[in-house]
Amino acid sequence: MTDRPAVQARPPLAFVPPTLDPLLLKALPAALPWWLRLATPLADFRTEHVERLVALYRDFQAGKARFLLAFRHPTTYDPFAMGYLLSQAVPRKAREQGVQLNGPVHAHFLYDRGIPLWAGRAVGWLLPRVGGISIQRGRFDRLGLRAARDLFAHGSLPLAAAPEGGTNAHSEIVGPLEPGVAQLGFWCAEDLAAAGRPEAVYIVPVGIRYSYIDAPWAALDRLLDTLEADVGHQPAPGGDRYGRLLAVGERLLAQMESFYSRFYRRHLPSAAPGEPAARFDERLTRLLEAALQVAEEFFDLSAKGNLIDRCRRIEQAGFERIFREDLKDGGRGLSPTERGLADRLAEETDLRMWHMRLVENFVAVNGNYVRSKPTAERFAETALIALRTVQSLKGDSPFEAVNLGKQRVHLTVAEPLSVRERLAAYQSGRQGARQEVARLTDDLQAALEAMVDGASGRSPR
Repeated sequence: MTDRPAVQARPPLAFVPPTLDPLLLKALPAALPWWLRLATPLADFRTEHVERLVALYRDFQAGKARFLLAFRHPTTYDPFAMGYLLSQAVPRKAREQGVQLNGPVHAHFLYDRGIPLWAGRAVGWLLPRVGGISIQRGRFDRLGLRAARDLFAHGSLPLAAAPEGGTNAHSEIVGPLEPGVAQLGFWCAEDLAAAGRPEAVYIVPVGIRYSYIDAPWAALDRLLDTLEADVGHQPAPGGDRYGRLLAVGERLLAQMESFYSRFYRRHLPSAAPGEPAARFDERLTRLLEAALQVAEEFFDLSAKGNLIDRCRRIEQAGFERIFREDLKDGGRGLSPTERGLADRLAEETDLRMWHMRLVENFVAVNGNYVRSKPTAERFAETALIALRTVQSLKGDSPFEAVNLGKQRVHLTVAEPLSVRERLAAYQSGRQGARQEVARLTDDLQAALEAMVDGASGRSPR
């Protein structure tokens, strides 16, 4: 029997153009509430300033404005939250205001081309038919960006994108933003100006925050039991929840430090007995740096930029070895031995990319997040990050959602950021373009951070 590698070399991930299906779009508003009840824990929706979107859709349909919805991306439930905002909340607010909007109230949206690899073929079939634009992260995806640019300026619907690029599992921490959303805004403004069209161009920040309707402390206790068993920690009798969570984190961190020190020759000394917990962040930063170095050395990459930038370059380098240009024809030109070597390289590449995925999982984690405000929400977010890490270490799927209890979604629409008024500075030269993209990205970051709700929650007993 032949021993085949778990991951095999494949043809490149092809660009899938959006092909809007009118029947699907018509069915979405009726199907979404049913799907939310059946397949998600999202049970209550609260919205703020939806009237801003009503005005924007009215102006868009009247040929007065183009806009892109830049939404927070804490969890994989965010597309459903955005679906509710557009298909339910905006039409309802429009009716209240007596504003006539043409249906459907929808948007083209950017999604990672690799999502169907873990979400399944059905999702891959559905996404382009409901307006999705497939983008390959970590590279200049000419076809995907060209489609997004064209639809922004000329499409029958607005655009939507998550400027954080991926989920960070924190409702109350906004990850560093990628500049692509701002760049799309300037491209749209340039295209309209070149065509002599007067429409305004906006980037619209949308905040998404989740909270539990009932604090899920019993479910969290069971999750802590599981985590303690997995990391081999025996809790002291009568320990409080925060102490137990911190001990799990310390134990897991120490195990990973030992792993990289022993087998990858990284100098990561474990904590000394009685060391202050305040050093957790410092140790975690060193661990993430070591994990990225292991991957970067394999792919012969330099360590440039922040953690997210480095993860994207590693991801792209890995995809080039797994999804190969020389396999576009199915590998018919390769001999059986060459094909076997390609598969072995793909398998080893996937193993090295695991180090990058570890960093992605922890990129927004800090030791003070729960301690500074020990709400059920922050406690659950941190425990679930630990669970996904443990699942990855054990070889289980980290993509299986864990439902701790029914959740409330808070959706906030911020003041739109005008792009057209910044166009002259953007067109002043290469340096001016870079500066204006950076400024607009910074303004978007500030707007998303301003919407992070600081309301107090329920503390662990």
